[in-house]
Amino acid sequence: MRDHTTLDELFNTIQLSGLFPDSKTFCDSIPKVSLEELQVAFTTMSKQSNFNTAEFVATYFTLPEKAGAVEPSDQASSVEEHIERLWKNLYRDPSPENTGTLLALPNSYIVPGGRFGEIYYWDSYFTMLGLKVSNRVSMIEDMVKNFAHFISTYGFIPNGNRSYYLTRSQPPFFGLMVQLLASIKGSSVYNEYRNVLEKEYEFWMEKGSAIEIEPTKQLNRYWDSATTPRPEAYKEDMHLANSSHQPKGELYRHIRAAAASGWDFSTRWFENGNDFSSITTTNIIPVDLNVLLYQLEHFLSDAFAQTDDLDKAVFYAGAAEIRKELIEKYCWNESLQTYTDYNFKEGKSTEIISAAMLFPLFAELCDADRARIVLKTAKEQLLKDGGLLTTTRNSGQQWDAPNGWAPLQWVGFLAALHYNDNELAKEIGNRWVAINRQVFARTGKMMEKYNVVDVSLEAGGGEYEGQDGFGWTNGVFLALNEKLATLK
Repeated sequence: MRDHTTLDELFNTIQLSGLFPDSKTFCDSIPKVSLEELQVAFTTMSKQSNFNTAEFVATYFTLPEKAGAVEPSDQASSVEEHIERLWKNLYRDPSPENTGTLLALPNSYIVPGGRFGEIYYWDSYFTMLGLKVSNRVSMIEDMVKNFAHFISTYGFIPNGNRSYYLTRSQPPFFGLMVQLLASIKGSSVYNEYRNVLEKEYEFWMEKGSAIEIEPTKQLNRYWDSATTPRPEAYKEDMHLANSSHQPKGELYRHIRAAAASGWDFSTRWFENGNDFSSITTTNIIPVDLNVLLYQLEHFLSDAFAQTDDLDKAVFYAGAAEIRKELIEKYCWNESLQTYTDYNFKEGKSTEIISAAMLFPLFAELCDADRARIVLKTAKEQLLKDGGLLTTTRNSGQQWDAPNGWAPLQWVGFLAALHYNDNELAKEIGNRWVAINRQVFARTGKMMEKYNVVDVSLEAGGGEYEGQDGFGWTNGVFLALNEKLATLK
């Protein structure tokens, strides 16, 4: 039997050596020899006084390449042309077998770019919006099939197709992906994916994510089944644990749950101001997660109604109605005049203003009067020169001010449109498209995130350096451009 301890020691040695500024680099590296041969080599060489970590890695591993970069000499004359070229760079063939930590997928897919050379769950929905504009329908269908494959194989959609992501999911956008595909190919798509949609819902309603907020009534939190440092951020997580008063296992789960949220990291999850070590993600009922599950319940109700399974159609419609009532009860913040997250351990709102407030409007969950209040708050608190802020707090975390992110611009844009505030929708969309164009003119890149306060810059701080490529930025840019043209 293989000695896992040796491989653990190898991983620990290399990740803590400081050889790679980004811990994800080594996680994505591919061994050149079998794991058994790797063990023997490390066991032998690591005992030598002249052992050199860099030489060992160079000898026994192939390092990952950054995805999606386009050389300056190959830059297009417009953002639109650049994105069309990027689709080719971000394209990945089906991978029939696991390679290193990369999980096999039966169909082709688009990766985000930069350090992210694998498919990501919630990123992919926003990427698909642009693929639709680019008339790449077969790619949308391939990606939907890949996510269905994940659900059938693992029982859920992991964060991404890496083995180290198999302990958590991400914001549940699969229902919206199916809806997008159905908007192209017809409502029969719901029947095709009905069973895997239900299986994903069952995953979210399992112990861990689902919290009984009232007797027999549940809301959800983000969750990760592991309580160890994330392999892809190994030394960073261990460093944080050494400065925190929390038990390490609890802290690691909070960190991992924040990664599952997609908002990694943000003061939304912090108990004490900007103090990262006070992260308490699993204590929090996030408004956006529960809105997405409300939508999933509606998708399931509609899908089962099409098959005349009225019992399930009624069940899921009822579940959606209960969730709506609970969201309004626990996530509406009267003093802030918006939706906020709810700390169920403390029995109170987190009091943090964020773009998550717009998800109930994105899903058309609330009434017109409440929507008008939320849009007013969003305009006053979040709208800046380059688009919508992520939160109002400037903490140095990438999912806080001054940063803006493509998916939240799309959510805010549709939130305003759904409640007939076309002027605000145009402001959000035009400001975001403008900063995309301005940064592209300066850098030739489509960035992962942008500084929406100072539009002469790209982005604020975060866990890793700014990435270019970039799947969901490309998708939202194209989708907004198309929609804005209809609002002129």
